[in-house]
Amino acid sequence: MFTTVLMIEKPLSSEDVELITNLHGEEQVSFVVLMQPRGDQDRLLRAVDDVALGYLEDAARENDVPEGAAAFKPAEVALAHSIEALRRAGAEAVGEIVERHPLDLLRTVVERTHADEVIVLTAPHFVEEFFHRDWTSRARHKVGVPVLKLFAQQDAGEQPAEG
Repeated sequence: MFTTVLMIEKPLSSEDVELITNLHGEEQVSFVVLMQPRGDQDRLLRAVDDVALGYLEDAARENDVPEGAAAFKPAEVALAHSIEALRRAGAEAVGEIVERHPLDLLRTVVERTHADEVIVLTAPHFVEEFFHRDWTSRARHKVGVPVLKLFAQQDAGEQPAEG
């Protein structure tokens, strides 16, 4: 069985699930999903990315989205939704919320599970990518397995309800 550590920052859309579960054809894949809650230090960078992508309304709403400690409950809901979506697609999946430095946890999970690869499924982060400070660029130097970056799809109809 092929083991993939999947880093995400929002719930998986149906398109995301289809993409990542079909990457290896018919081979059975097991996923360890690491959900990164929104950090309050990233608000300006997210707003710049929203503007660069033409999502002006999203940039204006950055203050309305839970961050820091308030982001853990939405992250738990997003993680549960994502694991269930992967399981419905026929994959094995477990996961956890990132509560400490993401790259340290990523390296630990890769070593513990003997993962074959890491997939970072993210929205575009132009500023961080330009300076190679994004999770994918940084992970490539830390984990010792191939790291693939994929861009998450927008699928507003499948966002899980909080609660």
